[in-house]
Amino acid sequence: MGIELPPLPYAYDALEPKISKQTLTIHHDKHHAKYVTVATDMIKETDMKDDDCATILMKAHKAGNAGLFNNAAQSWNHAFYWNCMKAGGGGKPTGDLLAQIEKDFGSFEEFSKQFETAGLTAFGSGWAWLSWDGSKLVVDKTIGAGNPMTDGKKPVLTMDVWEHAYYIDYQNLRPDYIKAFLDSLVNWEFVATTLAAAK
Repeated sequence: MGIELPPLPYAYDALEPKISKQTLTIHHDKHHAKYVTVATDMIKETDMKDDDCATILMKAHKAGNAGLFNNAAQSWNHAFYWNCMKAGGGGKPTGDLLAQIEKDFGSFEEFSKQFETAGLTAFGSGWAWLSWDGSKLVVDKTIGAGNPMTDGKKPVLTMDVWEHAYYIDYQNLRPDYIKAFLDSLVNWEFVATTLAAAK
């Protein structure tokens, strides 16, 4: 199986004006592709060459192989991130997902506040996550290529806060990008499906 570069699940201009075609083209075709290329090169002569991306990043983490972990995790993180967005997304989820969020955070507004804070306080480059920890939903932030799977959690939503995810469209205004992500981009159907599989 190895590590692959999946196509975007929508057209490059589908998320405009919140995320531009230029941003998605550079982000997917240059940044994401580079992580895949480097990781693939690093495993081609190893017994991991046929493993899936999640297995590779976990093996690299366990072995303390930072170079492989960073590139495999960034490959996984980006592939997951693309699916967390859609045109006309965002707002408030419904059904079982909303009920679980309200149970675990007290309200959807409290979840949004925690998720926004995670994105704002990831110093430098990183990710904000909503994950299933085995009994409840939790919000985390990771720095660099970090992924909650290394702590035994199952991600159900992520937001990329590396500058290459938003700088063309928002410059240094990360809060505006986060607001656009939550208000207009989150693919709650994907999150709901991923959570159901995680339980």
